[in-house]
Amino acid sequence: MLFVDCKMVDFLRGRRRMRVSVCKPPCSFWFLLLFGVGGLVLFIHLQDLSDMVLQQAPGVKFRGTTQSRQCSQFSEVVGSISARVNQRSEESDVDPISPMQLPDSQWKRQAATPGSREHDPGSQRVTKRHRKLLKTGPVLRPHTNSSLPSSRRLSDVQDSRRRIVREVCGKYRSNISRTITPHHVSRIYVEDRHKLLYCEVPKAGCSNWKRVLMVLAGVANSTREINHVAVHYDNHLKRLDSFDRQGITKRLETYTKVLFIREPMERLVSAFRDKFESPNSYYHPVFGKPIISKYRVNASQTALKTGSGVTFREFIHYLLDVHRPVGMDIHWEAANQLCSPCHLHYDFIGKVETLEEDANFLLRKIGAPENLTYPSFKDGNPKAARTSTQITQHYFSQLNASERQRAYDFYYMDYLMFNYSKPYKDLY
Repeated sequence: MLFVDCKMVDFLRGRRRMRVSVCKPPCSFWFLLLFGVGGLVLFIHLQDLSDMVLQQAPGVKFRGTTQSRQCSQFSEVVGSISARVNQRSEESDVDPISPMQLPDSQWKRQAATPGSREHDPGSQRVTKRHRKLLKTGPVLRPHTNSSLPSSRRLSDVQDSRRRIVREVCGKYRSNISRTITPHHVSRIYVEDRHKLLYCEVPKAGCSNWKRVLMVLAGVANSTREINHVAVHYDNHLKRLDSFDRQGITKRLETYTKVLFIREPMERLVSAFRDKFESPNSYYHPVFGKPIISKYRVNASQTALKTGSGVTFREFIHYLLDVHRPVGMDIHWEAANQLCSPCHLHYDFIGKVETLEEDANFLLRKIGAPENLTYPSFKDGNPKAARTSTQITQHYFSQLNASERQRAYDFYYMDYLMFNYSKPYKDLY
């Protein structure tokens, strides 16, 4: 009986040893597998580790550590790599287009950059019911670092502006023909000496830009020497559509293409004040008379005869009427229609809100004379105050919510393409 008990004990010990021996290979296997994966990950990210070595102080060397320390560091490396992969994966799924903000109490409107009224960073979505034109997608906003040197900061701003235009064109104008016609270049002025193409957007500093182009071309020595008549009526500058197809193509491919734009509502108010509130022998009879005739009830014979005294509300009714009594005009035509940025891919996009800084940065880039800077004097109606945000709001306060919305819709692509924020909270 004792012999049987001893045999039983030996048998149980044997099974226990077998069980231990069976357990050991899996543990070794997982350890080797973990070690192999760690080696592979560390090999893939060898460049990151080499960068860490380069950042060490002179004479400092990596030293070996205990196995637990190595495992801890390995876990940190794996966690860091995983976070990077997840971040890049999320970023790759982001829709790059920046849809306009829509009014909603649950969305916080970001504060606009003082003076520029551009979009600020945000992360909001729009729903399909608000606007059929838009597709839902996260908001992309330009980011600039004010601590960078001025030239680097302005270069980054230009990169951001070009990227937004390119992305908006790719999303909303991807089906347009890429053929460039004379119409697409009809508003572009040519300055051959400095290889510059400037697209004219009226009420966005175009008069002074023409003066700058004339000085660059050698027509005048100073912008101060050039009066209003010489700027607009003496034909000192050539337009791009005056060249043959080969000349147009060559210049588009090799010259610096420049576009300056302005907040659309401010530009519209500026045009109205200039053309309808001041004496004008062209706009009053050509535009004023049909506008008053169609949109004013019980108009006086004097108003019908002269076309003077058009109100801002009457002007807006004309602008938004699909059956206008008189055609459009370049002074209030949308900038994206005048300059065709989806066709021409401008190298430089300036804004009136940062006009002198942008313009002078561009002049230095193209090698303009050091003494040539963008002039700051007012061209037309010098005694009148410049159209500002406050003045614009005063004029639009004369409209009801529906009229403001329709005016915003008219310039919607300019707001989207050039990254301006909505001027009123009740707009959608």
